[in-house]
Amino acid sequence: MLSKFIRICVLALLPVLAVAEDYQAGVNYAVLAQPIKSNTGVIVVNEFFGYSCPHCNAFEPSLHHWAEQQQSDLAFVPVPVVFGRSWEPYAKAYYMARQLGILDQTHSAMYNAVHIQKRRISTRAALQNFFAEQGVNEADFDKAYNSFDLKNKLRQGNRLAARAKITGVPTMLVNGKYVVNSTMAGGNEEMLQVVDFLVAKERAAADQ
Repeated sequence: MLSKFIRICVLALLPVLAVAEDYQAGVNYAVLAQPIKSNTGVIVVNEFFGYSCPHCNAFEPSLHHWAEQQQSDLAFVPVPVVFGRSWEPYAKAYYMARQLGILDQTHSAMYNAVHIQKRRISTRAALQNFFAEQGVNEADFDKAYNSFDLKNKLRQGNRLAARAKITGVPTMLVNGKYVVNSTMAGGNEEMLQVVDFLVAKERAAADQ
């Protein structure tokens, strides 16, 4: 009876395994010619995003659920991109919220402000008003806005996006080696499946 149950489980997994085995470099994901090394000791998965991007907004609920399910050997690190001057205030909003310890509060609020309330948060004054709505006083806002940490995080994020050759969002980078976007993967949910496949690939390589 047990062996029959095992056979049924294996047969049920075959379609999933077959799909995973069909993921191909250059088709479902890209391989960076020059990998970006990390000294964290864990598998790092980055999401390159922008608060003003409607595709990132649509992707956020699925991505949030995916991130909550990950094991302790994986670090999920979002990176706001700056494709132009209008993108920079949104990138600053992310890093400032993280510095102020209120990212859990502001992350969804910023997406809602841009895509539900249809607000343009493209100036310092608009950004300060948004943070005031989140309970941040003027002194704390100014300190975060003018901080070296903010400038440094922006430089690091821009450098990582350039090295990973990010040209659109949302895009994910797995362990500094593999780049996945919805076009290559076939959709947002499929992108996460390809990422899972690549994470498993990195875990297997680490065990060898």
